[in-house]
Amino acid sequence: MSDEILFSVQNGLGIIQLNRPQALNALNHDMCVPLEKHLRLWAKDAAIKAVLIKATGEKAFCAGGDIRKLADTGPDGVAYRRNFWGDEYRANTVIAEYPKPFIALIDGICMGGGVGLSVHGSHRVVSEFALFAMPETGIGLFPDVGGTYFLPRLPGETGMYLGLTGARLKHADIMALGVGTHHVPRARLADLEAALVAASLPDNAAVDAVIAQFQADPGPAPIDALRPEIDALFKGESVATIMAALEASPGFGEQQAKIIRGKSPTSVKLTFAQLRRGRNLAFRDCMILEWRMCNHVGQGHDFYEGVRAVIVDKDHAPKWQPATLEAVSDEYIARYFAPLPDGDLKFD
Repeated sequence: MSDEILFSVQNGLGIIQLNRPQALNALNHDMCVPLEKHLRLWAKDAAIKAVLIKATGEKAFCAGGDIRKLADTGPDGVAYRRNFWGDEYRANTVIAEYPKPFIALIDGICMGGGVGLSVHGSHRVVSEFALFAMPETGIGLFPDVGGTYFLPRLPGETGMYLGLTGARLKHADIMALGVGTHHVPRARLADLEAALVAASLPDNAAVDAVIAQFQADPGPAPIDALRPEIDALFKGESVATIMAALEASPGFGEQQAKIIRGKSPTSVKLTFAQLRRGRNLAFRDCMILEWRMCNHVGQGHDFYEGVRAVIVDKDHAPKWQPATLEAVSDEYIARYFAPLPDGDLKFD
């Protein structure tokens, strides 16, 4: 078993520790497989009362999936991509449907794949150093790991704003939008974990009672002041409508339009369509949609170009194909939602 993810049980609390700090605890396939296995075993084990997930180091809870390895396999690396995304998405689904309290201690960077390991659980404890984002449109991907489900269910149009722009949220904003459920300062996280180990945790209410002893006020959330603009500017029923509204709004709106113009045009339009569809889909249907999308993305151009520009060469000058939002047709985007010849994601 990989030492990049560790498992232990203490007094009925199953503990998962992401242990890849040198890579900001980025998730790879060797971590996904035992993660899903342990989650399923613990769900059936009456001796396990709750599950806690945390990470080694202070920089990151989990900065995402190991996209460089995914990209290094190239468009022909179908097997690795399918195995990685399939096992990751199944683990996300197990967490979303978990029959026991699932507690994530989010300290440091939490992006992409790290969001999928935490946001679907019952308790998302964020420290003052937590940093949340779904930055996938900047690398030619889309906000996956259940983003289809949770982003449209954030207040107002904040999910669309986060998905299209990749905006980063600090702890107070994470709490204000409900991405986090509890704020506990970093200095008290170890004591919280010890208290959870010591306690009897038969249900969510018992977990709430323990966490309440360590909670702190996250303070004012800057995003609250932006909510009226976000809701007004990102409510359009097409990317063109949203961009027109943003570009006609001096200050914040124009800034966001400029940011979006720098992202993969295909990813922007794909993300918009994804999130609008996700508003009315059950969780598993959202994951099936993402499975189709990621497999189609893996056969395209922008994901590999985005990873090259941001992760490999770091020139931050991607050459997207198509190069503009206007060049990406609705018919082109519709292909990303088409069923795969060999069927949809299997959950069990």
